Amino acid sequence: MTRSPTATSTPAPAPGASSSTTSVSRTPGQVWRRTRGLLLAALLLVAAGITFAAVGSGGEHGRLDPRSPDPYGSRAVAELLKDRGVTVDVVTTLDEATDAAGPDTTLLVAGPNMLTDYQRHVLRGAVGDASGRTVLVAPGRTSVGTLAPHVSVELPGPVDPHPPRCDLPAARSAGTVETGGLRYRTDARDAVSCYPVDGYPTYLVLREHASGDTVLLGSPDLLYNDRLDQQGNASLALQTLGSRPHLVWYLPSLTDPSATAGPGGQENQEGGGDGDGGTTAGESGFVDLIPSGWLWGTLQLAFAAVLAAIWRGRRLGPLVTERLPVAIRASESTEGRARLYRKANARDRAAATLRSATRNRLAPLVGVSPRDAQSPGTLLPAVSARLDASDTDAGALLFGPAPADDAALVLLTDQLDALEREVRTS
Repeated sequence: MTRSPTATSTPAPAPGASSSTTSVSRTPGQVWRRTRGLLLAALLLVAAGITFAAVGSGGEHGRLDPRSPDPYGSRAVAELLKDRGVTVDVVTTLDEATDAAGPDTTLLVAGPNMLTDYQRHVLRGAVGDASGRTVLVAPGRTSVGTLAPHVSVELPGPVDPHPPRCDLPAARSAGTVETGGLRYRTDARDAVSCYPVDGYPTYLVLREHASGDTVLLGSPDLLYNDRLDQQGNASLALQTLGSRPHLVWYLPSLTDPSATAGPGGQENQEGGGDGDGGTTAGESGFVDLIPSGWLWGTLQLAFAAVLAAIWRGRRLGPLVTERLPVAIRASESTEGRARLYRKANARDRAAATLRSATRNRLAPLVGVSPRDAQSPGTLLPAVSARLDASDTDAGALLFGPAPADDAALVLLTDQLDALEREVRTS
């Protein structure tokens, strides 16, 4: 027998049966035996997560980190620069960055949009007097207002291969490069605009004075490990960052004490909406600080949970006759169903089944129609009239509460058989 998916087919309890206590209630021991496997699996999953996090925490870094071998790290370009004789130092505080600035130094600011207004002013004053090169990676509107005067930001464009379309030797030597992201506009007369997208450059060089300049990259893609070997990315990256013998790689940190210094220091300014993590920590909410992989994983788990709930919550319909490959004896079916009842401790269901079958067999014997066989008001008077004067309580036997244990269930079975025999022989 199978079930159609339209309506529930759970057997109804017998009329007059007690509903306050059921025999299918699980004891603490049964609950523990049924759930210990799931609890063990959850414990192993948590332990594995903690182990992987502990093992991997020491070797992973963020985006544009020259120590990171991850696809979005920049270890590859840092190693190539070292092979060319360029020293690469990683700093995470404003004091370290400003102290390292000098005429023989290239200062790369990996996250200018994370800097506060106070930090930008201090950094601008330090690099403006150092006569070196400053490379700003995807600076937004507020960032360029301080770090690159006379520059405005246009809406971002896609990152695709683009030709240089300028006379800058480094760009002409690199050729086509994967650029895009933020686009810039400037009215500075000595600026060099390269790799334009829809007429706006995505690689901009501002001549500060005779020996110093500021380079604006609209997108960090050409510095990533997995993009360095594409087009002329490596050539442009090495020429941009290797023009001085010393490279200072500044990774702004939220733990930098200078982030809370100066007026408004506790509020990070607005990013440029560069589409590549360029928003600032001050305006980012809790969700923005969660890595995108965790967000997607959470959404997938939620979707899977909804599907599981729909699957488990579908209603079952009435029993449908199904052709069996072999004939099964009625005794085998009865024994199998009895074993299922016993395994589930469903004494109430077993008792209800026994009483219902007894009532159906007694009804024609005492002249009660089959539709009234389950009615105590109709069946009990007719049964009592066929019984001899005895202590047999037909109401308790046919419509009583569920037995408390297996012994009571066996006793109920014997009493129902005796009742039926008495009615048949009366």
